[in-house]
Formats: sequence, structure tokens, C-alpha cells
Amino acid sequence: MGSIFSHIQLFDLTLLQLFFTVLVFVWSGFVRSGLGFGGAALSLPLLLLISDQPLFWLPMIALHLLFFTAMTLRKRLRRVDWPALKRTWYYILPAKLVGVFGLLSLPNDWLIVIIYGITLFYALLWVLNVQIHSEKGWFDKVLLIIGGYFSGTSLTGAPLMVVVFANMTAKHQLRDTLFLLWFVLVSIKIATLHAFAVDLQVLSAIVLVPVAGLGHLLGLKAHDIILQNDQRFKRVIGGVLISICLVGLLNLFFN
Repeated sequence: MGSIFSHIQLFDLTLLQLFFTVLVFVWSGFVRSGLGFGGAALSLPLLLLISDQPLFWLPMIALHLLFFTAMTLRKRLRRVDWPALKRTWYYILPAKLVGVFGLLSLPNDWLIVIIYGITLFYALLWVLNVQIHSEKGWFDKVLLIIGGYFSGTSLTGAPLMVVVFANMTAKHQLRDTLFLLWFVLVSIKIATLHAFAVDLQVLSAIVLVPVAGLGHLLGLKAHDIILQNDQRFKRVIGGVLISICLVGLLNLFFN
């Protein structure tokens, strides 16, 4: 599998791998703006089938998230629920830092299992139409801590934190509040990775900006439609993700 600090570059991939990479980054941008979360959680399992190096893909996804959330938020900061963010920082930020250091220290295979395992968990919930409900108590704090940790290790903790924020924040403020939260959390991750000399894949991220931008624009247009068909959308995507995760795990354990 190689070291998590592998120096693989985007154009080391074959033409077929590059083609699928483009499709996945369109999908990533679409999900990020369409749902307001999940760009990494719903694209990383696909990207790991192309190249099984989480630290190759995560910086690119993170840089895109910073760019597109900043673009979206520049005229929407007044719609952010600042009190909700202040009440949750104490639980999310320490867990986030622990998760980032886990990303740097865990073996590559462990990271892959974590990513597929978390995504499989979300997918099963969506297919079975099982919802995690916010209780406004200790359970919310647990969700924020676990979500913060997995956000640090793999950028896949968003759905757990969304459960809490959806109960705390008015519907019209939710997406912009989440975008600001993701911006802060991803800034911490990028700064930490840079401090530890991880290749941030800046050039690769720039090359893929127009691709992800196309998905981002499509997601913005489809946002209201997705919200109106939320359960159906999640069931279909959940079924596809289950298949992808199972293929990825089988490939990991039997190769």
C-alpha cells in the first residue's frame, strides 16, 4: 500500500483513472453544495477505488472545500447562526485536532477501513431510513465529538454533526452555518498537514477546480429539489455507496 506520505501526483494516474477522477470531483462539488455537507464522505470511497492513498485525495478535497465555501459565504455571513457555533466549538475542535494527528499516524490500511466503515454506516442508515435524532443533551455532545474526530481523520464526520446543527439552527441558516463550520475545521486540517510537510497537492487541486466548480453550480441549482426529495435521494445514494464500500473493503483484504 505504501506510506501515507506517498508522493503520487495527479498526472501519475492513467487516462482512465483521470477520467473517473474528473467524474468523482464533479460529484463531490454537486453533493457539497446540493446537500451542504457530504462532499468528502460521498466521494472518498470512490476516489479510493482509483488510488488507495487517503492522504493523496484529502488535501485536494479540503482545498476545494475552502475555496467553494468561501465563495458561497462571502455574501451570506449574516445568515450564519453564530450562537450555535459558539456552543459547539468546545466539543468539536479538540476532537478535530486528535483526529488530524490520527490521520498522520495511523497506517494507510487503517485509514481506508475507517473511511469505508464510516461511509458504510451512513449508507445503511440512509437505505433503511433510520435517522439519528438530536436529544439536546449528552448525546449531542457525543455526536459532535465523534463527528469532529472523524472530520479530522477523513473529512467524513459531517453527517453526525449535521444531526445536532439541524436541531439547533433554523432551516434557512443551516447550510451557511455548516459551510462556515467546515471552513474553520478544514483550515485547521490544512494548516496541520502543511506543518508536517504533507504534500497538499495544490497544483492538482487547482487543475480540478473547474471540474468541481461545475458540480458546485449544479448542486446550487438542485439544492431545493434535493431537500424536497431528501429521503429518496439518500436511499438511492446509500445503496450505491454500500456496493462501493463492500468492493473497496474486499479489494483491501484480499489483495
